[in-house]
Amino acid sequence: MKIVVGLGNPGNRYAKTRHNVGWMVLDRLADRAGWGAGRERDAARVVWGRFEGLDLELVKPQTFMNESGLAVRKVLAREHAPLDDLLVVADDFALPFGRLRLREAGSAGGHNGLRSIIGELDSQKFARLRVGIGEPSRTAVDHVLSTFSPEERADLERVIEAAADAAVDWARDGASRAANRWNPWQLHPPELPEGPLGIEPNGGPGGPAPDVASAGGTDADTRTAEASVVGADGIRRTRTGWRKPLPSPDEPGSRDARR
Repeated sequence: MKIVVGLGNPGNRYAKTRHNVGWMVLDRLADRAGWGAGRERDAARVVWGRFEGLDLELVKPQTFMNESGLAVRKVLAREHAPLDDLLVVADDFALPFGRLRLREAGSAGGHNGLRSIIGELDSQKFARLRVGIGEPSRTAVDHVLSTFSPEERADLERVIEAAADAAVDWARDGASRAANRWNPWQLHPPELPEGPLGIEPNGGPGGPAPDVASAGGTDADTRTAEASVVGADGIRRTRTGWRKPLPSPDEPGSRDARR
């Protein structure tokens, strides 16, 4: 069983605030799975089942943000779950709106919900998915308890969808692979210069970064895919930039050919 905890505050007053983006992601996962609202259990609202071949439990602590760790500790004890099976989804104003940051461990980074969880578990070694809510233009408290601007709301659905996808990838492939796939994700990827290749970053408009390995491919598959997109000038596009391949050993002028 993989446990995904979304951080937020209970009550209609907080439902649409930036601080509740973790709950929004869990609601999207529950909607996809066709699950209901769940039930109250051990200081949290929980729902569980099988989704896309995964056994998932979605947990929304009802303790208010500053005491989120109480509910997390109880659910882990009830399920006898190791920390490796825990993902916490939280807002982060240190990230631009819409950016995602998935890590296997780390500090609270100023987030009171994460601080509470770390304190109750006496450990920082659990995965967390941070969803960017933008830098405060006022005090931090006012910012996290404010609603999204009209411009942000136009893109919020895509952000929630991407974060839900990242949580599923974590449950299926682990934190490292999910991070490689989703940490580069952007709402509005920069356009590539016009040229013969016509490759869009992040696997297309707003899509995740390509990950041959996570799809079951090998390093050789990656090199083959990269080598197949060479322009007329000999420059090839790779995930890390534009490169001009070295001549092969059989080509005139190569290092081996001059021996």
